[in-house]
Amino acid sequence: MTENERAARSLKHVLQKPGNRSCADCGADNPEWGSCSLGIFVCLDCSGIHRSIPDLGKVKSLRLSRWEDSEVQFMSERGNDAMNAVYEAALPVYYYKPTHRDCHVLREQWIRAKYERQEFMENGKKLIYEDETRDGMLMKRGRDNGQFLSRRFVLSLRDGTLKYFTKLDAKLPKAVLKVDTINACFQPDKIGNPNGLQITYLKDNITRNIFIYHDSSREVVEWFNSIRAAQLHYLKVAFPGATDAELKPKLTRSFRKEGYMEKTGPRQTEGFKKRWFTLDHRRLMYFKDPLDAFAKGEVFLGHRDHGYRITIGLPAGTHYNGSWQYGITIETPDRSFLFTCETDTEQKDWMSHFNAVISTPMSPQEYTVEAYFKQKH
Repeated sequence: MTENERAARSLKHVLQKPGNRSCADCGADNPEWGSCSLGIFVCLDCSGIHRSIPDLGKVKSLRLSRWEDSEVQFMSERGNDAMNAVYEAALPVYYYKPTHRDCHVLREQWIRAKYERQEFMENGKKLIYEDETRDGMLMKRGRDNGQFLSRRFVLSLRDGTLKYFTKLDAKLPKAVLKVDTINACFQPDKIGNPNGLQITYLKDNITRNIFIYHDSSREVVEWFNSIRAAQLHYLKVAFPGATDAELKPKLTRSFRKEGYMEKTGPRQTEGFKKRWFTLDHRRLMYFKDPLDAFAKGEVFLGHRDHGYRITIGLPAGTHYNGSWQYGITIETPDRSFLFTCETDTEQKDWMSHFNAVISTPMSPQEYTVEAYFKQKH
């Protein structure tokens, strides 16, 4: 057996240790790269980020590279669990730890914060995300003209608000967003910028969208995590007895699903029109364009025990003039909504998400939202 064959066999054995079977940074299964300087196993995407940061040292392919016995020994003595216990020792509850499904910007800044800046190694260290106020300029998409213009944003921990101003020296904000109604999620493809962030908030129980970006990926990720820190601060005051594990799911979230479907109007005699749909918690919102500030309408999805039902296909006799054939009917206590999808794969995916929502028990807050929807209709 050659030295390299022996090293490869030993590496395979090290990979079987707990924690090493998924990427140390994003959790992807079966990592195929190793960092010889950190002693961790990472996936292909994260290995590319490590390679792009000179201070992080060397990464090697587990299958294609030549490994020295000393390097294998180094990996064996460390490994993902041991090194994450060091580099994530003081990771705050609010800091969003990305998965392999998240966009490149989130993962790159996570790896830089974790290893390059070593932000999470010391307990008691005050991080920039926890500052009392965050004040800066972000590029915001205009609601009517679609142009991105520089706007001043101010996040206040004490007030629990995010404000934005149309001018640097403006005294009054254009809008005041309460942090408990905010959601923020990265949308690089939708916004057309790698650092694109969508901020959604409720005003008078109606969802509004703001689309922003910053040329610096570090800056926009810091805004994102600062919003989460402000939300956690608010929640700890609002729910003093709640544990971190109970509060964490109430912070920002990715939408359950987004995409195009066709829909018809309430009389179901109008033509089917293509719309952009966003499913967020129990709200199914539809927009003429993915970058619209306001939804054209919303459907509330309650629990199946209260008269909500999802069926495949359209009711018999439906007058259909659209180009998409794969129908879905949502029945609520008040009316039915008819949709069509472009492919059977999309139809099945939407059906699975809708059924997951109506099978989940409702919270007291969701009963309040349902009452609002019934009153509105």
